[in-house]
Amino acid sequence: MGFGRTRSVALTGLDGALVQVEADIAQGLPHFAVSGLPDTACLQSTDRVKAGTSNSGLPLPQRRITVNLSPASIPKAGTAFDLAIAVAALVGAQVLPAEVAEEVVHLGEVGLDGTIRPVRGVLPSVLAAAAHGVRDVVVPLANAREAALVPGVRVHAVPDLATLHHRYAQAKAGRLPEVPLPAAERDSASDPGAKDLADVVGQPEARLAVELAAAGGHHLFLMGPPGAGKTMLAERLVSVLPRLEPQQSLEVLAVRSLLGPVPDALAAEATPPFVAPHHSASTAAIVGGGSGAIRPGAVSQAHHGVLFLDEAPEFKVTTLQALRQPLESGEVWVSRARSSVRFPARFQLVMAANPCPCGLGFGKGAECSCRPQAKRAYMSKLGGPLLDRVDLQVAMPAINLAALAETSGESSDVVAARVADAREVQAARWSGQPWTLNGHASGSTLRRGTFRLARGVTADLDRALDRGQITLRGYDRILRLGWTVADLAGHDSPDRDDLGLALTLRNRGPVAA
Repeated sequence: MGFGRTRSVALTGLDGALVQVEADIAQGLPHFAVSGLPDTACLQSTDRVKAGTSNSGLPLPQRRITVNLSPASIPKAGTAFDLAIAVAALVGAQVLPAEVAEEVVHLGEVGLDGTIRPVRGVLPSVLAAAAHGVRDVVVPLANAREAALVPGVRVHAVPDLATLHHRYAQAKAGRLPEVPLPAAERDSASDPGAKDLADVVGQPEARLAVELAAAGGHHLFLMGPPGAGKTMLAERLVSVLPRLEPQQSLEVLAVRSLLGPVPDALAAEATPPFVAPHHSASTAAIVGGGSGAIRPGAVSQAHHGVLFLDEAPEFKVTTLQALRQPLESGEVWVSRARSSVRFPARFQLVMAANPCPCGLGFGKGAECSCRPQAKRAYMSKLGGPLLDRVDLQVAMPAINLAALAETSGESSDVVAARVADAREVQAARWSGQPWTLNGHASGSTLRRGTFRLARGVTADLDRALDRGQITLRGYDRILRLGWTVADLAGHDSPDRDDLGLALTLRNRGPVAA
């Protein structure tokens, strides 16, 4: 009877490829087939589309319908192709205008009653469509706000196939009519700034470590007894970090979109993400993976934010060691037999641990019931190679009555202002480099040329390296931390005291005790 064509997007991780959805309706026994490497969910779209179009008053002809998803060499996963398959078939049946639908990208799952339901990955799909020059996309109502975050794209949100048919009937000059998007529903109860650094009692050294971590993008390890404030400090790190730039926010929300529709409140915010997986999480849950469609893990969900591992020694050793590569590169690759998927993973790692399995091995340790072998085995789970990549390693004492009597510390707003000033200095210093923060600077850059410090300044650091107390990686990380100490202090470059403080804050003696 006819031929119809429209567009959709196939995602591989966050990367999207434009897909031509072609439908041919020919004489023959009634049959509906989909080709082009569809997975099971995509292959079952034929049943949903037939029922959805029929119950919307737009029944497809009882003919042989063949749908091809081109290029056929790219795997197609999920139910997001339902809407494009329905539109292509309706164009082939001459129900929808071919000249309008051909250039539009359609994303959404079709229900048996004809409703268009939300799907995952709409934001990265629309980003990919925009990169290929697409200017009109049709999405479900629940995905409208996240799709509208992409500049230069007209988003058409529709609740069902009947409404989409009505919109196409109104189409003029080869374009769908523009309809205002539904207003965003904000959750007034959510307050991203509710957790303030002033809530933390005492712990001046740990508070300084949090400020340094925020200013320079450094990783942080906190060790102390239960109730010392480790979790409180980790949760408040986000409150002193700068808000995300528009491009960073898009990257964060694109990862979030792969896990489900982005809530309106989240789409409107630019707060760095804070991800705290449970210690029972699998390696795939942390770094990404899974059967079928590969999904981003916690390291990617924390992109441009904070990944907090509470009770870090309770995580599986293999899971902890899997963090080493993304900590260095800022990305993670998940490989399968047929493909490899890349996810961004530029996060700040914060780990917290008790001094021993029972948590009472602090101070004199009179109440501790752990044997020395148990203590050593407990901390050895973190592994030297992982801790060597953590810039700040701070031992926190138990809170006493004197700490309670002290006045509260500085608020998050005060600390955030200093952090912002320090980051401006770093941005100017590293102008023209592929990084903007001290914590991301290469060691060779800091040890050579313009940024090489005088021997008198690095004397303590050189001695620690020569005695084997630190590795070369540790040497470089202390240099990075020293530059951040200097930035917060208003120094043009680190002096010996700045590097001494950095070396002290990386002191692994108390941690290994």
